[in-house]
Amino acid sequence: MKDIKELYLKYKEIKSINLIARVRNNRQGKAVSFLVLNDGTTIKDVQVVYKSDVKGYEQATQSRVGSIIEIKGKVILTPGKQQEFEIQAEEIILLDQAIEEYPLQKKEHSPEFLREISHLRARTKTFQSIFKIRSVAAFAIHKFFQEKNYIYVNTPIITGNDAEGAGESFTVTTKKDGNYEDDFFGKKASLTVSGQLHGESYAQAFKNIYTFGPTFRAENSHTSKHAAEFWMIEPEMAFCDLKENLEVIESLIKYTINYIFETAKEELEFCNENLETGLIDKLNNVRKSNFVVSKYEEVIEVLKQAVKNGHKFEESNIEFGLDLATEHERYICEVVNKCPTFVTNYPKEIKAFYMKQDENNKTVAAADLLVPGIGELVGGSQREDSFDKIIKRCKEMGIEPEDLSWYNELRNFGYYKSSGFGLGFERLIMYVTGASNIRDVISFPRTPKNLLF
Repeated sequence: MKDIKELYLKYKEIKSINLIARVRNNRQGKAVSFLVLNDGTTIKDVQVVYKSDVKGYEQATQSRVGSIIEIKGKVILTPGKQQEFEIQAEEIILLDQAIEEYPLQKKEHSPEFLREISHLRARTKTFQSIFKIRSVAAFAIHKFFQEKNYIYVNTPIITGNDAEGAGESFTVTTKKDGNYEDDFFGKKASLTVSGQLHGESYAQAFKNIYTFGPTFRAENSHTSKHAAEFWMIEPEMAFCDLKENLEVIESLIKYTINYIFETAKEELEFCNENLETGLIDKLNNVRKSNFVVSKYEEVIEVLKQAVKNGHKFEESNIEFGLDLATEHERYICEVVNKCPTFVTNYPKEIKAFYMKQDENNKTVAAADLLVPGIGELVGGSQREDSFDKIIKRCKEMGIEPEDLSWYNELRNFGYYKSSGFGLGFERLIMYVTGASNIRDVISFPRTPKNLLF
């Protein structure tokens, strides 16, 4: 028994074949009929030609879209035709018949409709392409870090800490009355919003580590970029400053995109044709560019000048302290630099408590990677290594230092320069596939008022 991907690789050598696949189309003719099959191993379909003298002909003619059939036949080369080969059926066995109401018919289906049938949408070419690329990208990320001797750490999904201090976490409880003392853990517990804090502790043991796991945000946002459950890649590197951190980010992004080009080219081409025209050119620009580094203060001056020159931003009050919006980020990397851009040294007031304060006491050693077409893709920083400073920042930001004592005290146990970053995996997949909504790059998306499966 062979599969269709193997058939495409070796069709010039294979004379006869036996395969099981799903019916995408079944078109009857007077003399000759055609089945279009796919088994999920490739987005490419295979065409089966069958005539009335084929064993199982009646079953074949009754096979509906979505049905599973077994084909036994000969592989016939068809040079000059749309397909390079076809299967001339000798026997067709209907293994399972799909009902007439099977929702994935030959017509076009809207993304909104397909989200309502997430358990079936992966059978379409669009979602086969997206999720093949997602799989390839995940492997590439692991490969990148493993080749560089990073330790893969599985950080807790249930935690007592809110790494960002934003309070947008899901509570984990066995109680209805909110009495945490009598709860399972004897205290308030939440689903993790980040593996960073726990990852830092392991970086102090192994030098370089990375996490790659699910994270959760109880953010009541209905935008195309937000989901309540998503995956994060979060490396942490001991003895590493911000400059070296940026080098790792750039290397990882380019490595992952290169690997997708090498191993999912057909799916990438499909996305280029059907999801985002110019996708391949955009990704080529990223993987071949030298990323630019600009300080936040420099960016603010550029944006101010743009406003003076007549450029219209929705937020045109450009001042130091502004938390850059997507429109500002895209202007910098698309119009000004025309390539991926790191913006560094943000005001400390708009960044997290754990970021290392610069000597001017105004900014922190943080960086965001901005890429054309989307804006921010990666956020990272050098971590604060002073115990006194991190305690002060906790208090300034309304975080009780005692709640993070285990994390803050790492600074007292031998702590010299540490850096890391967070890469939202779904945002990366949106970028490399051209998908415009995060709900279309997660197998079963979790969003406000949406828990369908």
